[in-house]
Amino acid sequence: MVAMTMPRRRPGRPRRDQSRDTREAVLAAATTLFAQRGFDAVGLREVAAAAGVDVATVSHHTGTKAQLYDACFARVFAAERQALEAAAGNARAALEAGPAAALRALHDLVDVFVDFLEDRPETTALWLRRWLEPHRHAELDQRYAAPLYRLVTELLTAAAASGALVEPTPHVTVRSLVWAVHAHVVALAASDGSPARERREFRAFVHRLLDGLYGSSS
Repeated sequence: MVAMTMPRRRPGRPRRDQSRDTREAVLAAATTLFAQRGFDAVGLREVAAAAGVDVATVSHHTGTKAQLYDACFARVFAAERQALEAAAGNARAALEAGPAAALRALHDLVDVFVDFLEDRPETTALWLRRWLEPHRHAELDQRYAAPLYRLVTELLTAAAASGALVEPTPHVTVRSLVWAVHAHVVALAASDGSPARERREFRAFVHRLLDGLYGSSS
């Protein structure tokens, strides 16, 4: 009987789980730095120092600085998409249950979005740094913002088509809500008052806004 042997790992080559952990550490450090200071003001050596690795390791895992910047947006996009897709799916399913159920599901979807950005304020800061130069790195918007805008816009369009609500300009509504939540996250970070109270007040505002937009349809 031939004994089975495990393939040997080459000396110095990290295990796959270790490699994933290192890449995540690099991306987390880079996201924080880019969010704080923008693309031009951050160097790979600073990212390496913040992640506790050397520059060669940063380059190995993410490539050039431009590729690293892109990977930071891809990282926050993946997390946001995971959170929103489930809530949007629930909202779409609720359309068959009538206007009241659809409106409740939209409230839930907005809560998920607010939760996400409140818990990850670096996402807002990263995007705001990018939007300070609207004509630079514009391809990031198409890859990592437009799909989520489209997800919710299509949901509102489907809700209007089903008669669950009246929404003549879903793209304007989605854009306005997104910017309102980003502004709330910025205000929350700068507030010297009670963050808990500000969160409650903002949630109440958004729910009143949804009820004002769509409540009459229920």
